Amino acid sequence: MDFPLSVSFDEIFSQLALSNPGEKPVSPRKVLFWGERAGEISSYVAGWLAGKGIAVIVLDGANRFDPYMVSSFARKVLIPPERLLKGIRIARAFTCYQMAVMVGERLVSLVGAIHESPLQKPWVIILGPITPFMDEDVSEREVRPLFERSLKKIEGMAGEGVPFFLFQAPVPSDSRRAYLMKRLSQFSDLVWRIELGDQEPKIILEKGISSVIPVQTGIQRHGFLLSQE
Repeated sequence: MDFPLSVSFDEIFSQLALSNPGEKPVSPRKVLFWGERAGEISSYVAGWLAGKGIAVIVLDGANRFDPYMVSSFARKVLIPPERLLKGIRIARAFTCYQMAVMVGERLVSLVGAIHESPLQKPWVIILGPITPFMDEDVSEREVRPLFERSLKKIEGMAGEGVPFFLFQAPVPSDSRRAYLMKRLSQFSDLVWRIELGDQEPKIILEKGISSVIPVQTGIQRHGFLLSQE
């Protein structure tokens, strides 16, 4: 998939989520976005997808999903906020055990409960897929199999047509669980790094195409409104 050198977040999501506006989504994939303010951006994406009439399931393992961000986006595009929020189903996990159960069992029932059209599957956003597994009180011999089991379930569902957006905040490189981030990157079909510096925010596509893409989104460094200028 090729992208122009300067695109907006909305344009990126359009190419990732839609083959053509109003038509069926592209073939399923697992797309990882990692970096600063992942929770806010995932909330924006959930609102954006719901605004396109796409059913959204959010599995929040970082406790960072922000409904206010969805409402802000809805007002910007002149859609009643409650309409978008009703199109987003949210489930939260606070431990790695809860995340494993949520991905391994509950996600299937959530997807099955949505009566999507034959041409359109619900999108699943997993916020903080690694975060619950960073708990130092959980032994390594438990973390690895639980994490791999979750990835295997995601892989199987993606193969059945359910597409995934994965959003993860940075993991300290000196953490003994840093390998989880490497594993998640290997697992994902596309990997984007989000950088919010003093200059224009950028999305760097780390896996798929080697390019640096300036993002024209109006992301405010000290605010939380991510909207097209």
